[in-house]
Amino acid sequence: MKKIEIFDSSLRDGAQSEGISFSVQDKLNIVKALDDFGVAYIEAGNPGSNPKDIEFFEKARGLKLKHAKLCAFGSTRRKNLKVEDDPQVKSLLNAGTQTVVIFGKSWDLHIKEILGITKEENLSLVYDTVSYLKANGKEVIFDAEHFFDGYKADPECALSVLDAAERGGADVLTLCDTNGGTLPSEIYEITTVVAKKHPSTRISIHCHNDTGCAVANSMMAVAAGATQVQGTFIGIGERCGNADLSIIIPNLQLKMGYKAVEGDLAGLCGTSYRIYEISNLIAPTNKPYTGTSAFAHKGGMHIDGVDKCRNSFEHVPPESVGNSRRYLMSEMSGRTTVIAKIANLAPELNKNSPETKIILDRIKELEHEGYQFESADASFELIVLNILGRFRPHFKLQMYKTSGEYPPPDGEQSAYALVKLAVDGKTETAASIGNGPVNALDLALRRALSTFYPCLHEVHLTDYKVRVLSGDQATGAKVRVLIENTDGKRVWTTVGVSTDIIEASRQALVDSLEYYLYLREVN
Repeated sequence: MKKIEIFDSSLRDGAQSEGISFSVQDKLNIVKALDDFGVAYIEAGNPGSNPKDIEFFEKARGLKLKHAKLCAFGSTRRKNLKVEDDPQVKSLLNAGTQTVVIFGKSWDLHIKEILGITKEENLSLVYDTVSYLKANGKEVIFDAEHFFDGYKADPECALSVLDAAERGGADVLTLCDTNGGTLPSEIYEITTVVAKKHPSTRISIHCHNDTGCAVANSMMAVAAGATQVQGTFIGIGERCGNADLSIIIPNLQLKMGYKAVEGDLAGLCGTSYRIYEISNLIAPTNKPYTGTSAFAHKGGMHIDGVDKCRNSFEHVPPESVGNSRRYLMSEMSGRTTVIAKIANLAPELNKNSPETKIILDRIKELEHEGYQFESADASFELIVLNILGRFRPHFKLQMYKTSGEYPPPDGEQSAYALVKLAVDGKTETAASIGNGPVNALDLALRRALSTFYPCLHEVHLTDYKVRVLSGDQATGAKVRVLIENTDGKRVWTTVGVSTDIIEASRQALVDSLEYYLYLREVN
């Protein structure tokens, strides 16, 4: 297989994304995740720009990487300094990385208006910096900033910058769509020109997503001769983000026959979710390859088709990227959907089993009342287990009471909850104060149950969503509450519906705890 080098810039370009703030430990954790997955290069930051990056590079010296090369990032020398006297060039050498990435101007607009120098002077900046770093034993990747805009404005100027970098000894020439405004057809045409002009030098592509074309542009550049793709693993970056490597990598390996990473592609989902977690971001459900909806089927005809022939509605097997197939329950579901959905719970059932009709009728009845089970798999499983007589409740909530007051007496916690529940004939009462009645109820439930089930301290609520179902009834409207929980290994979601938001939350909270206790029993 032909090889495409994957160059990840999550720690540099990705760190410039709005809402992202990596700690030094965050950066080290991301490096480990990317290296384990097998990317070729990790651009880790600018060692001359801030104390955090300086500390990172100091700690990174002790890393034992299996696959990736760490890269320090910086600019060409300043116009009024000799390269050996430039502080930021010195910082690149002091970073201790085998590879350095240097960016230089390739658009005449920036050369004249931003740097305030001539084209010839700009070529000297590029040549001097690249050749100096090569003389100091570094692998040099040269990023031609704004290359595509520069080429469209003045092809001769843009190409001369690449020539200067190659004469200086650059190992890689990176064509940057820095403003993200170039279209795929233009990327292909211009990259073809560069690849033919520099046949002995590796060509890299660096795209931003301002037109939504960063992934497509990167793929077109590869088709035109690029052998390295830069991006960020989950697509973060300035403005609209960078090319999303979690989409590009499987495209390259599964669609185009390239070898892109040294690790197992089945680790794609796990690596992606690890980086989302470290970045404190929520992974989009509809993300290609890695999203929870990427292989989710709802329509009855689709589910019937997939059940008979897996590739009838799936372009790749979900397990090839570490994902899994999901069947979604809704009012559109038929018996085939129910059978597919409960295959692991009740493999003995078929479309003609009377229990199948009972389950389907119950789901449709509840969805008519406002319940939704597409995302609430845990609540769906509990319903099925109850109908099949395979579930025994672990506790009975006999009474709960919540109250709130404004302003909060302590300035923060504003609500109280009291619960009384029974477990195997023994009762327990507990009260709690929380940030609102739902939080107080959650805390009181856990406090009362901890006497019987101390394992519940492992369960943490990770998401809470409220949807008003009938807005025409104003504040008396029915609401649907979805609650997501995790024990650090698994994630499950439950649902509750009521005209009382506290009661809807109570239903979802009870289901979430019951489901975890059920999992503990069967696993």
